[in-house]
Amino acid sequence: MHRRQFLNFSALTLGGLPLARARADSATGKKLVVVMLRGAVDGLSVVAPYGEREYAASRPQIALPAPGAEDGLFRLNALFGLHPALAPLQRHWSGGQLAFVHASGSPDPTRSHFDAQDYFESGTPGRKATADGWMNRLLAGLPGEPSPTRAVAQGSTPPRILAGSASVASLGLGPGALQRRAIDNPQLQAGLARLYAQDPALSHTLQDTTEGRSEMARSMAAPEPHGMDPTADAGAPSARSFAADARRLGQLIRKDAHTQLAFTAVGGWDTHVNQGAARGQLANKLASLGEGLDALATGLGDALKDTVIVVASEFGRTLRQNGNGGTDHGRGNVMWLLGGPVAGGQVLGDWPGLDRSALADGRDLAVQTDFRQVLMPLLQRHLGLSDEGLARVFPNAPARWRDADRLLRA
Repeated sequence: MHRRQFLNFSALTLGGLPLARARADSATGKKLVVVMLRGAVDGLSVVAPYGEREYAASRPQIALPAPGAEDGLFRLNALFGLHPALAPLQRHWSGGQLAFVHASGSPDPTRSHFDAQDYFESGTPGRKATADGWMNRLLAGLPGEPSPTRAVAQGSTPPRILAGSASVASLGLGPGALQRRAIDNPQLQAGLARLYAQDPALSHTLQDTTEGRSEMARSMAAPEPHGMDPTADAGAPSARSFAADARRLGQLIRKDAHTQLAFTAVGGWDTHVNQGAARGQLANKLASLGEGLDALATGLGDALKDTVIVVASEFGRTLRQNGNGGTDHGRGNVMWLLGGPVAGGQVLGDWPGLDRSALADGRDLAVQTDFRQVLMPLLQRHLGLSDEGLARVFPNAPARWRDADRLLRA
């Protein structure tokens, strides 16, 4: 790894230095959090089209029961229901803060996890040569003054979506996220400052990293209201460990007025075998995910009213279950949107239906809405990105989405 890239990522992991220098508050108060479900979650189980005859017929063992039945779906409307394991999110739907965009995804037909994730994170489907991620381009184009903690990536490795020239702070996973690191040593900082004194770019990166760590440490050191536990289980970024990490991320965003963008990822959604229905492997993962998203909302507290949380996966899964009681790599999926600015209580997007003639390649839910079409109104109407900035974030972007005006509150 290039030494500048190393500094941009590892040196920004949360530590405990005093704040070195005040920065102008760059936050407009409007925030965006992206949660990526790596492994291709089954959107036809998350928001199940129980009103379609082909749904249950294609999934004799894993179809979710209709609303009102034992272990049945939570009714969203006459066509769709929410997986019962996502019960913690029902209050957000009823409160008008949760919406879904079904039959959405990437226009590129790849069924490769690696390629599809890369296309989502670069924001340029079908183009592998893009060097940076769309959230880093967004960070560089937002109005207002920059700050070392304006964008935060949660995890142990640098995410593709935030790769680029703009500095990004990093919050680790588990209790170790709060531990001091070698970069927190004042002697090491002084030595690096002397080493990079003749390189303005590296000197600026070092300054951003040390100040960013200090700013996050200061924010996280503030006492929590009753009922907010600042600890978390150690482990990989799986659905099981997501709740505590998500709450910590929400607390950081709420307490640090500079933080405007955040990214985190949850793995384990490649359910080829024994997927289950209302109970089983997928249900267990969704239950943990639902708890985590609710914990993220709780951690955000009052900041939730100005925050949009986007949940997306690289592609969907097949309509028909396979011989192992699971589902294989598919196309269309469902995007989730949660937060105060969201015009919730609705399932948006053009629904193509599940007739064989409507399926992509005769097997998958067709992609009717490009994921960028969902993100574009968020970047402009919510975050204030200019037309020129949007063109840089999503070059060769698709046409404006017909439901764009229905996505956010007026």
